[in-house]
Amino acid sequence: MNVVVASLVEPLQVPYNYYSCKKSQIKKNPKCVMVASSSSGVGSLVIETNQDQQQISTSTETPTTTLSSVAARRLILLRHAKSSWENRSIRDHDRPLSRSGQLDAIKVSQNLLKLGWIPQLILSSDALRTQETLKIMQEQVQAFLEAEVHFISSFYSVAAMDGQTTEHLRQAICKYSRDEILTVMCMGHNRGWEEAASVLSGVTVELKTCNAALLEATGKSWEEAFSLAGPGGWKLQGLVKPDTVV
Repeated sequence: MNVVVASLVEPLQVPYNYYSCKKSQIKKNPKCVMVASSSSGVGSLVIETNQDQQQISTSTETPTTTLSSVAARRLILLRHAKSSWENRSIRDHDRPLSRSGQLDAIKVSQNLLKLGWIPQLILSSDALRTQETLKIMQEQVQAFLEAEVHFISSFYSVAAMDGQTTEHLRQAICKYSRDEILTVMCMGHNRGWEEAASVLSGVTVELKTCNAALLEATGKSWEEAFSLAGPGGWKLQGLVKPDTVV
């Protein structure tokens, strides 16, 4: 595992521009839940809306394709597990996980493994609670330990800036990824992570602690995937939660 501590420009001074999204562009009140896997062991996700239900099969295998063809590119937006408030004197950046947060990190890592959503590249906030979330996930699932990891300090601050997170994540992913990397996980904080998931998918996404939004787009590169999908063009495959039965 290669671990790199990195920082993008902080704070990020970029316009919301291309990824700005008016509230009217986001579909209201979708519900996204995961249902139990079939006897074959392949998990499935159900996207529920007020109008209908659409079942989506999720393979346990990483999507494969030749680099010359258009690839399915998977993006996992994971909010850190629940942190502890026992010591009020600790600054926010340095708060550790609570006991329940530690247990949730174990569960969500196992659920992602069962669904086959294993990142090859992990970009994470350097806050203690995100680092501890990742460490537990790596201890539970060997595949997470094999991913390339970069801790990006600006992921902590940008999440508190209105309208900045989506573009900031795009820049980071395009900077650190390569064409052969098909699954990327970004670990961070609200409100930015909910905002990014909602803008990219075009539906309102709620991310509680240790919840992950599974997004998918296509492109020969990550740059092309972001360009072709634009705001609202990423397919929301589902939400992964610690208490979901897979």
